[in-house]
Amino acid sequence: MPASLLNRRALCRGLAIAAVAVAGLATTRPVDAAGAPSTSSLPSSAAGSAYDYKFTSIDGDPLPLSQFRGKAILVVNTASLCGFTPQYKGLEALYTAYKDKGLVVLGVPANDFHDQEPGSNQEIKHFCDANFAVDFPMTEKETVTGDKAHPFYKWVSAAKGAPKWNFHKYLISPEGALIAAFPSKVEPESPELKAAVDAALPHSS
Repeated sequence: MPASLLNRRALCRGLAIAAVAVAGLATTRPVDAAGAPSTSSLPSSAAGSAYDYKFTSIDGDPLPLSQFRGKAILVVNTASLCGFTPQYKGLEALYTAYKDKGLVVLGVPANDFHDQEPGSNQEIKHFCDANFAVDFPMTEKETVTGDKAHPFYKWVSAAKGAPKWNFHKYLISPEGALIAAFPSKVEPESPELKAAVDAALPHSS
């Protein structure tokens, strides 16, 4: 890897860490003043269904979320030059371990945070294949925050907040409901995320 790219990734890692510290990324389980989990402050579920929304695949094909009906879906906004980019490895491992049990991991490349996904769809796909052997489905590059966000991201953001950085995760039930959100610092291998996935799998209903 060229030295310039290594330097840029190091800078991006520092920016990601700083953003986590400054923004104070919320956990999926708020705590009360005593430090106990609070349920009253949890965001309400989003009205409607994930199956109302469509993406385009990174190869340019239609990718309606309804094609995953009956499966749990973990939707993750990704980036190639971020301090959290190594999470691709964990996401692929999670997908490999759970895909036969009814989980789909869906990567959504986005350039919303400090120009950390500047490449074309073809360049992003090559990066993911070459560095992490990504086999889970990927969409074309999208906007995930603000007025120009993809409609799916406006939907999830209204209920559980918009992504504050790359590798923010939303979990969709087999019925198409938004059931959980995880900030960037929650890794794919974390017990917290795996427990939520286990509970969301079709055989758990």
